[in-house]
Amino acid sequence: MSTPLSDYLFMFRGANWDKNLSPEELQKAMAKITAWLEELQKQGRIKGGQPLGDEGRMVSNVKHRTDGPFVETKEMVGGYLLLQAADLDEAIAIAESSPQLEYGVSIEVRPVLEECPVTTRVKKQLALAAA
Repeated sequence: MSTPLSDYLFMFRGANWDKNLSPEELQKAMAKITAWLEELQKQGRIKGGQPLGDEGRMVSNVKHRTDGPFVETKEMVGGYLLLQAADLDEAIAIAESSPQLEYGVSIEVRPVLEECPVTTRVKKQLALAAA
């Protein structure tokens, strides 16, 4: 019996990792990254993913919107992958195998939930209040 897989979101931080690499280093890096992604795809783990643009807006309330994102370049999310793993430990192991880490990129690994934790908490609070 196989373990059911859950969804995990990988957010790749460090959008300008390529800036100081020579053309030869860039070619080597891209070959490694492409091979890593192709292997995950072949395993059927990748459900989706896209690069993200540098421009965006930060919305903090109905009356306030600012240009952004306002983060250091090394912290900017450059893209994401949605993939499947048996558990968080396996998802982290997959992230740790990414060649992008060699170039200063960091990967935030987050489980994708069925329901927002705040919604779950509010439902419990309301159920207790009604009891």
